[in-house]
Amino acid sequence: DDGTGEAAAFAKAVNIPVLASIPADDDLRRKSANYQIVGTNATQWGALFAVLADAVAEAPPLRPKPLTQDGLLGLFDAETTGSNFVLDPATDADMRGSFAAVKPSLEVVYDNV
Repeated sequence: DDGTGEAAAFAKAVNIPVLASIPADDDLRRKSANYQIVGTNATQWGALFAVLADAVAEAPPLRPKPLTQDGLLGLFDAETTGSNFVLDPATDADMRGSFAAVKPSLEVVYDNV
């Protein structure tokens, strides 16, 4: 959980419970990236993961309600999702650089309509 509320909004939108909220903590991220076990009572995170384990054990099986692409993107800040970004299709030159092949167009152009 990075504090934005997006995870909770997603859970609410798809009708699933939040079983635990694990903070976006740099120490936790580093230990996880190094495959260190963090869910024991020997760490500061032990109690949090114990609560998560209990919640998982008690939670009933659920099927989340599917979201459309727009429904999913609507949960996030427009600046984050790039909703104001216009996608332009890549050209052959964009994809292949100096190896791009010039191909005659099959497009019919009518100059005098």
